[in-house]
Order: sequence, then C-alpha cells, then structure tokens
Amino acid sequence: MVSTEYERRIAARFAGFDQDGNGYIDREDFSAAAKALLAEFGVPARSDKGQALYSGAEAFWQGMAGIADRDGDQRITREEFVTGAVKRLRDNPDRFAEIARPFLHAALAVADTDDDGRVDLADTARLLRVLHVPAGIAEATAAALDTDGDGRVGEPDIVPAFARYFTVPE
Repeated sequence: MVSTEYERRIAARFAGFDQDGNGYIDREDFSAAAKALLAEFGVPARSDKGQALYSGAEAFWQGMAGIADRDGDQRITREEFVTGAVKRLRDNPDRFAEIARPFLHAALAVADTDDDGRVDLADTARLLRVLHVPAGIAEATAAALDTDGDGRVGEPDIVPAFARYFTVPE
C-alpha cells in the first residue's frame, strides 16, 4: 500500500511538471517552462541557448511520455505519473537523470550569466522559482545543491539531485 506521505510527495512532484495546473502533464508544460526560463533570464528563443532549451524540453517530454503516457493521448494524468513514471523510474533513477539531462543542461546554460558552466545560488533559486518551486524552498534547495560550498551549482550537482527528488522511494 502506498503511504499518505508518499502520495503527498508524488502530488508535489506532479504539480511541478504540470506548469499550467490543468491536471495533466503534456508537451505544452515543457514548452511553457522553457519559454518562462528564457524570459526570466532575457535569453532569445532563437539563440543557441534558447534552441538548446527548447530541444531539451522536447526530449524531456518525449522521454516522460514514452514511460508514462500509457493510453497514448499525449497527456500524462496524475495516475499515469504515479503508476508509470514514478514507479518505473524509482527503480532506475539513472534513467530519469538521462531523460532530464538535456533540459537541465540547457536550463543551467540559460541561467549561467557568465558562461563558466556554473550558476550562482541566487540564479539557481531564480531558475527554480520560474519552474514554480516556492521561494523559500527554492533558496534552500539551491543552497543544498551547492555540495562543495563554493556558492555555485553545476550539472554534476543538479542532475543526480533532480533524479533523486523525482524518484523518491516510498
């Protein structure tokens, strides 16, 4: 039986993907996330970074749909998310990391204002807030991602943490 705490955590993770709050996850949620990130960081959609972000969002959507869209309607319901994505991926968090990596790589590049491959904590929190993470949680998460205490976050920090967060066990 699935615990109430586990259900609560899964609901929060589903809501993180359901950017428009319509009760399901679809391609538009991934595109909207990309568009919001580009707007927040002032990066043009037609730039290399913008195109990489949209490509990463599409790859992420395709990976999620391939795992969780059981009825093939191009939408992932909460039930499909719980029984499809979370159930399948919690046994293989590395697979989830690989599905998410192109989007996360591109999102970090968009937030990397000095192009050094790492994002400061303020911009990491800003990136998280754009993705609908509440402000206090975004700041705490950004700080927790800074495992070496240098005030910056990179892909090696965020990809495994993202996979752990979304593939949380019961």
